[in-house]
Amino acid sequence: MERQAKIVATLGPSTDDRIILKQLILAGMDVARLNFSHGSFDEHKKRIELIREISSEVNKPVTILQDLQGPKLRVGMLPSEGFLLSKDQLVALQPVEDSEELLDAHSSLQILPVAVPNLARAVKNGSRILMDDGNLELEVIEVKNSTVITKVVLGGRISSYKGVNLPGIDLKIPGFTEKDRGDLEFGLQNGVDAIAVSFVNNANDVIEVKDAISKICVDRIPPPVIAKLERPQAIENLDEILDAADGVMVARGDLGVETSPSTVPIIQKKIIDAAYHKAKLVITATQMLDSMINNPRPTRAEASDVANAILDGTDAVMLSGETAIGKYPLETVKMMDSIVKEAEANYQRWGYQGRNRRESTEFDAVALTRAAGELAAERNVRFIAVLTRSGKTAHLMSKIHPSVPILAFTPELTTYRSLSLYWGVIPYMVPHATTIEDMLALVEEAIIATTTIKSGEQIIFVSYLPIGEMLPPNFLLLHKIKGF
Repeated sequence: MERQAKIVATLGPSTDDRIILKQLILAGMDVARLNFSHGSFDEHKKRIELIREISSEVNKPVTILQDLQGPKLRVGMLPSEGFLLSKDQLVALQPVEDSEELLDAHSSLQILPVAVPNLARAVKNGSRILMDDGNLELEVIEVKNSTVITKVVLGGRISSYKGVNLPGIDLKIPGFTEKDRGDLEFGLQNGVDAIAVSFVNNANDVIEVKDAISKICVDRIPPPVIAKLERPQAIENLDEILDAADGVMVARGDLGVETSPSTVPIIQKKIIDAAYHKAKLVITATQMLDSMINNPRPTRAEASDVANAILDGTDAVMLSGETAIGKYPLETVKMMDSIVKEAEANYQRWGYQGRNRRESTEFDAVALTRAAGELAAERNVRFIAVLTRSGKTAHLMSKIHPSVPILAFTPELTTYRSLSLYWGVIPYMVPHATTIEDMLALVEEAIIATTTIKSGEQIIFVSYLPIGEMLPPNFLLLHKIKGF
């Protein structure tokens, strides 16, 4: 049974070995995520080159997803052992550039340098400050110039560069940083296939990144942009973000800290449903098989979490630390593959079907791809074949979640590499064609060479006319295979 939902795996020290990375690709990794919160340009460049090399060797396209850091709020550098913060202890938070001065001014306080712009102006007495994914909580009791005096509510050990969250507080800082701009230029120059934008608040955060991409990608089709939903503001502005982005990521780590763990499951369902009705890609991420960082098997709750994301209708599921720094990256991908397949086998019975009651959009292209999906369900059809130059037609077709595989044919190398991101899509690289007859001949030849299709069986062909131009799909054909 072919798996339809895609697996995104984050690369890191645990995957830098060539043999391990090849095993991950063969085990089912469809998308390789490069986390630009960590690593140097040299490290990322080596990973990109290795992915391309192995992908070509095993003849399996792998999409490279560049994940921009965004305005990440972090603790500064601390001693190697970190600090142990105890309940009711007083802690002075100070901008990293001023923390040395604070040692003399408040010697009785624990000093904690933080990289949080505008912190002293944004908080007030009673404000909550969370650290290390919410494992530590501080309460503001006084603000003195650039120093924020806090009391420890929930203690624990804090170490260098742990994340900082301020639930309900708007720091009024740009979502697209100068670091992101430099990272984006590097990524595009080295051929990444998709971009994830962190800490998106509204549509403008997405549009700004797309504008930057358009200035760099003058001679290539721009990659899809995925908005990571990590803040309450993003949920409030979900519709406009979906309109601006090509897809979204349910980033449950920061989202759970910024809201609360109890609300995350419902927010996840809301996002997946909204993405369906806007015909946008959705990736479910964070702590899916987290215990496999240190253990060869997941907890039963984690297995249920992955399965329920599939039953909710997610297009892809993502592994983070499990593959980047975990002890069992290969076992994790294999386990994810197994859980997803089992959930998909039971989707018709247990999956969310409520979305079928209303149309997702009013666009002709969506109506055409929906018609193709319905025709595939009613007729004896082996595959849906789509012709796409930008990847958009394959993307729209994938959102229908049809009952048969989607074979996506493209003459564009950049598009070919990005297609592994989409649910149920199998990418094919084909030459340019100028007529529908030539295109059908190329499609038929490729299908006969790579599948078990027989003469007389049918496929649905979704395309655009005239062939060769970059247009939305406007053409649907029920085609009988005649080759052999």
